[in-house]
Amino acid sequence: MITNAGDDPADGWFPESVAAGYDAPGGANEPAVVTPVVDVLDDLADGPVLEFAVGTGRIAAPLAARGVRVSGIELSRAMAARIAGKPGGAAVEVTIGDMTTTRVPGEFSLVYLVFNTISNVTTQDGQVDVFRNAAAHLRPGGLFLVEVGLPDLRRLPPGQDTVPFTVAPGAHGGGYVGFDQYDVVTQQFTSNHVTVSPDGTGQFRRIPFRYAWPAEMDLMARIAGMSLKFRWADWDRSGLTAGSTRHVSVWETDPSAA
Repeated sequence: MITNAGDDPADGWFPESVAAGYDAPGGANEPAVVTPVVDVLDDLADGPVLEFAVGTGRIAAPLAARGVRVSGIELSRAMAARIAGKPGGAAVEVTIGDMTTTRVPGEFSLVYLVFNTISNVTTQDGQVDVFRNAAAHLRPGGLFLVEVGLPDLRRLPPGQDTVPFTVAPGAHGGGYVGFDQYDVVTQQFTSNHVTVSPDGTGQFRRIPFRYAWPAEMDLMARIAGMSLKFRWADWDRSGLTAGSTRHVSVWETDPSAA
């Protein structure tokens, strides 16, 4: 798990060596990607909100900049240390801890967990605990939102377990290759990242995940006392189809609960 001597084991899969490059321009950090996410969360928020796995504040900081009161739970101190330096980030109240168990004071209108992070919890029991912890933070009628990719199993040829998702040559040599490797029996998979620098040196990073279908997550929500309110294929609120590659789902606690 530790990739550099300066990394803290307590930061898990996102130590300083990862956090240092997490906010690099492009990809998930592009304004065209971030803004639609913040638009939806701003629309759903009806009071304070809580982000599980708040990371470097990619979403929390711009949401707070709009005047939404945002709290966050984050396991990695290296990631969380970058939040306050972003516009809006100083207003984000961060608690260091595990999103399966850590509680923060207050009652929230919305808890959200984006960018596939539910899959970083690699057991079914742990994922159920995420749903339970979300529900415990919500007021009656509060919402829990999860954004996560759908497993790419339809692209698996018979007898194979690996699906590439990125092959990107570098502008000055080198490049990057990313691929997922699935175990369809256990629902475990790993994302594998191979980066080669122009000088020929390379780095290999392998991160474990657990995938769950939307129907399984609906059952997790029911265990936690929530029911499905919305399910979209993307942040534009388009409908989920057989060809969708991810889903954005929103579950609601019982509005009449005391």
